[in-house]
Amino acid sequence: MSLRKRIHILALVLLLATAAPAQNHVQTPTQRTAQSFEAARKLGPVALNGWLRQMPKGSDLHMHLSGAIYAETFLKDAAEDGLCIDTARLSLAKCTDGLVPAASLAHNQPLYDKLINSLSMRSYFPTNGWSGHDQFFSTFSRFGAFSKSHTGEWLDEVATRAASQNEQYLEIMNTPDFSRAAALGRKLGYNPDLAAFRKALLDGGLRDEVATATSDYKAALADKNSREHCGTPAAEPACSVKIRFLYQILRAFPPEQVFAQTLLGFETIAADPDFVGINFVQPEDDRTAMTDYTLQMKMLDYLHGVYPQVHITLHAGELTSGLVPPDGLHFHIRQAIELGHAERIGHGVDVGYEDHPDELLKEMAAKHIMVEINLTSNDVILGVSGRQHPLPLYRRAHVPVALSTDDEGVSRIDLTHEYTRAAEEFGLTYPDLKQMVRTGLQHAFLPGASLWARADEFTAAAKPCAAQPLGAEKPTVGCKAFLDANQKAAEEWELEHRFREFEAKF
Repeated sequence: MSLRKRIHILALVLLLATAAPAQNHVQTPTQRTAQSFEAARKLGPVALNGWLRQMPKGSDLHMHLSGAIYAETFLKDAAEDGLCIDTARLSLAKCTDGLVPAASLAHNQPLYDKLINSLSMRSYFPTNGWSGHDQFFSTFSRFGAFSKSHTGEWLDEVATRAASQNEQYLEIMNTPDFSRAAALGRKLGYNPDLAAFRKALLDGGLRDEVATATSDYKAALADKNSREHCGTPAAEPACSVKIRFLYQILRAFPPEQVFAQTLLGFETIAADPDFVGINFVQPEDDRTAMTDYTLQMKMLDYLHGVYPQVHITLHAGELTSGLVPPDGLHFHIRQAIELGHAERIGHGVDVGYEDHPDELLKEMAAKHIMVEINLTSNDVILGVSGRQHPLPLYRRAHVPVALSTDDEGVSRIDLTHEYTRAAEEFGLTYPDLKQMVRTGLQHAFLPGASLWARADEFTAAAKPCAAQPLGAEKPTVGCKAFLDANQKAAEEWELEHRFREFEAKF
């Protein structure tokens, strides 16, 4: 055989070898969906937002109820409740001489617009002496005048918004009334012997306040379900959104009040399954919050030993260079994990400034400490975005992360906005976002085992559900029994079902 003929045959063999895989290759639903995602990305953020709105998002694990409500709702409720407007402060207030009735806003568009801006970050630009941080946190005192509870209505608002974006689970931070517990703490005075202080508080009647908190929230959930016609043929999509509560602790107060409220929070969570965890809130750079940070972590260390079943997530590292002195950036995240027993970290922006950050990141990855990432909140409050944000640092270190909204009403966003922002600013792909969605639900504080065989690995299901397609319409008998016994696994199975339906469209 001539050399020329041999070369011709070899070329034909190579051509067939390279062509065969292309002819036989069949894309998976995830691959087809990823291609559609990239096509939407090329059209720009508006198109990408529309695409992502339909994508299953699982959970939002970092959401403050009052901060999640849009200013328009507050103004409507203020008018219905007969409240007034303090035009000097541009805030809601109980009516006294010289104030403007909120009902008159229907005929006063200029004042209405000013109030929307005052109660949110809309149209805000930093000025000398008044930062985004100042504007953000000042909004809460401006809409806090309600004497009538609107909790059921507000839960309906956030659940309806979540359902419209294909979310299925919310952990909502809110603060039940703790006035009597705080008064008892002040009366007794702070006792550094925390065991003795706890006993004195319980003997003084603190545990009696648990029933009030649980009954108030059950009533609010019933109101929300009634508004949505849940359990009837006219049930709205929001009925499918599962809601649980995180008990907020106000950390910018003296230690006797913080401990009393924290103890009440642990007692409430232990008694009511609607409350699934605890969190400390208010600005982390507040003078008291900074001064008492280690003391408050020691309070959590003690109470965790008494109530080990109570889940803990903590705002930690919601700081940046210049906001506080350098030594204030070196230890908050580490202490939240090692002293405060945090299973999740909210924000975690200053992780790169912590002492030995590489070791901390390795510890977080090894312990599967998830970070609740709030991109827009970090931007408007701290001025941290893009290359300054630690999200790529966490992902490179294999620390689990999930996107959340923080205060979507104040920031004028929703969860889809955060997914769009993550994709645009950090070049995240559809598989990257899908991983974050799954991560969020795996780290939710729902009871029971996870659907997944190994933490933060989404390649193999737990044994009872491993022998069938994930998210199948009708799981096997053994798998169904496993899902029925484990709320977390059941929500994760529902998420996989939603992904199957979503990806089948492409």
